[in-house]
Amino acid sequence: MSSVALADQPIMPIKGDLIGQLETMTTRYEDTFADIGTRTSIGYLELVHANPGVDPWLPGDGTHITLPEQHVLPDAPREGIVINLAEFRLYYYTDGGVRSYPVGVGTEQNPSPLTEASVTMRLESPAWYPPESVRAEYAADGEELPRMIPPGPENPLGPYALKLSAKGYLIHGTNKKFGIGMQVSHGCVRMYNQDISDLVYQVPKGTPVRFVKQPVKVGMSGNEVWLEIHRPKEEMDDATRDQLWKQVMARMDALMEQHPGIEFQRQAVELAIDQADGIPRLVGEQVHQMAKAHAEGEDAAESL
Repeated sequence: MSSVALADQPIMPIKGDLIGQLETMTTRYEDTFADIGTRTSIGYLELVHANPGVDPWLPGDGTHITLPEQHVLPDAPREGIVINLAEFRLYYYTDGGVRSYPVGVGTEQNPSPLTEASVTMRLESPAWYPPESVRAEYAADGEELPRMIPPGPENPLGPYALKLSAKGYLIHGTNKKFGIGMQVSHGCVRMYNQDISDLVYQVPKGTPVRFVKQPVKVGMSGNEVWLEIHRPKEEMDDATRDQLWKQVMARMDALMEQHPGIEFQRQAVELAIDQADGIPRLVGEQVHQMAKAHAEGEDAAESL
């Protein structure tokens, strides 16, 4: 079982399209999913979806829970920072592997941008200058927000921030314990304070930052095919399930073009869609003979 303690996120080796592994832990009486998420650097909804039937506010003493620390990598260039809004997770590619962190992202009313940007500046103890739209929102609720909030416990940016070339957007810490791994912000990317403290000095100016939205991820590890699905909304109605099926089929078709000879297990795929819990599942394999023939064909083409 996992030994749960605060620690810098390690560089995880990349195995094809897969990183990490599932872990488990036994809860203590006073644990909540918010506390566990902070200690293990896992988002709140990640823990909720990976542990159906467990009360996130009072899991109880001695409850065995799953820590979803295994991931299929997003379909995006493996350089710099990639933020998959659909799974509330940031990937930072570095020499030897990738670091992965949970994040809070924009709400449906104030979504994070689907864009490509770059890191322009590192900010230590940043002051917050609320945009007019945010000040107007607070004013509508009868609360007057100052034009500048200095560093300190009232500052929602936390101890550090990375400024992006996308105007008005930051990757930053937080003064709130709850909300990482959820849609909570006005568009910025929110991280646990220990995570932004770990990340901020690793990322040089000019690092590319890509925002993607991929609730369905399919990838290879050796000859194995892995499928990871994140539900786009809490209720799994027929329309949501049909939408996920279409996305899975599209991803699988693209994968089969790259890797001939793949055979999928329909029952495993159906289970992954029904659960949509963000846990990677083994759903197929590339038949050895076909994989070998494909590799030999590529070698022959390179020798021409």
